Amino acid sequence: MVEEGFWFDPLVFGKRLRHYRRLRNLTLAQLGDRVGKQASFLSMLESGKREPRPQFVEQLAQALDVRAADLLRADPPDRRSRLEVALERAQTEPLYERLHLPPLKATASLPDAALEHLVGLYAELKRACAPSTPTVQEARQAAAEWREEVRRRDNYFEEVEKMAAEALRTAGYPGTGAVAQRTLTDLVAHFGFTVQQVRDVPASARSVSDLRDRVIYIRQRDVLRTREARSVILQTLGHFALGHPDPEDYAGYLRQRTEANYFAGAVLVPEEAALALLEEAKADGDISVEDLKEVFYVSYEMAAHRFCNLATRRLDLPVHFVRSDAQGTIWKAYENNGVPFPTAPDGAVEGERLCREWGTRQVFHSEDVFAIHYQHTTTPHGEFWCATHVEADRQPHHAVTVGCEAGDAHYFRGGDTERRSASNCPDGPCCRRPGRRLAARWDGWAWASPISHSHVLAALPSGVTGTDTAEIYEFLERYAPEG
Repeated sequence: MVEEGFWFDPLVFGKRLRHYRRLRNLTLAQLGDRVGKQASFLSMLESGKREPRPQFVEQLAQALDVRAADLLRADPPDRRSRLEVALERAQTEPLYERLHLPPLKATASLPDAALEHLVGLYAELKRACAPSTPTVQEARQAAAEWREEVRRRDNYFEEVEKMAAEALRTAGYPGTGAVAQRTLTDLVAHFGFTVQQVRDVPASARSVSDLRDRVIYIRQRDVLRTREARSVILQTLGHFALGHPDPEDYAGYLRQRTEANYFAGAVLVPEEAALALLEEAKADGDISVEDLKEVFYVSYEMAAHRFCNLATRRLDLPVHFVRSDAQGTIWKAYENNGVPFPTAPDGAVEGERLCREWGTRQVFHSEDVFAIHYQHTTTPHGEFWCATHVEADRQPHHAVTVGCEAGDAHYFRGGDTERRSASNCPDGPCCRRPGRRLAARWDGWAWASPISHSHVLAALPSGVTGTDTAEIYEFLERYAPEG
């Protein structure tokens, strides 16, 4: 069943429709007779110039004896179609238009080799004309702008939720509990891929995909644990399910990475199944990220992200999230509840240091570092409650914190904690400024060589995604089937 609002790419849909029509040895007129439409209308669908209604997609699928999901997949059906789509999309880009070339249609008379040359030459032209690797400032600015966009959405991406739900239905997910390994295997197959675990995946990549032979390579189990492997596979699939092209800049890279990670979370922690658990927990005053982690067999950080996806739009709870290290350095952060994250003049929070009075830093000084740390904190922007979990399997240790306004704390497990602190950061007298006595004694007499946090603040290595292209190609060549 195809739902209203289900996202798909008209251009790719047209290629898939043509592919299955030809497999059935049907002309446009013959297919038109089966579905009650003129051949000219179907021709416009196949060229991507018209978008069908969801009900008509079902009708076409029945006429072609395929599933609607087969027509709606985000990837072109074969190599020729992939090249045709690439050529058609290229001609809509500003760089191509500046060449003032006449339109070129990928007709049947255009050989595959010529088509491949055209697409390859344009790709090289794009690379040559692309802006250089983003500077630190450009990367931080892009991150700040994207964080504002995520806040405007309340961290909820409805179109990705729908795609994940449709993919799960196709793979046979029963609607409750953790997604079984067999379901994930079927989901991978649905998108036309297989997965191979190998030892020598390049260090610059989490996974490598062979698009010719439809293989996703990930690290072996002795390097990549099962929970992480499931996440990596689905993050990779997310790019294909969402039809991501190569990102043109750092902002595009951030958007695509967020959407692919969101897709992985929405598959592993399905929206409706998670809501059933969370709504009951909210009614009982017992919401816990730990429960999401255990029920859906995901990492604590993914469970925290998934809770934040659903908290505001589906549970009416503004929240905040932060991952930081023992020194309080922010690695990731999100909020729509007004919590005062330290912010640089350019709007970025990555690399900024959190107040030592916050729970995300206090946990490292608690009696049991690896127990969930609950805390109320009074700030210049109001009082907030948070729950912090230290990831024992990450070196160095990182803390993942999820919190809310104090008035909503009663919905959460640990909301009644008596642990309290007060913070005047980032602007008032607090932990950022030394006391008067210490300042009087040591001003002008102290100097420290700082530890570099370039891993947080720096832009990516050469190339938008930061991967080593030569190393990737050499890896694929080693594993490619002969012939």
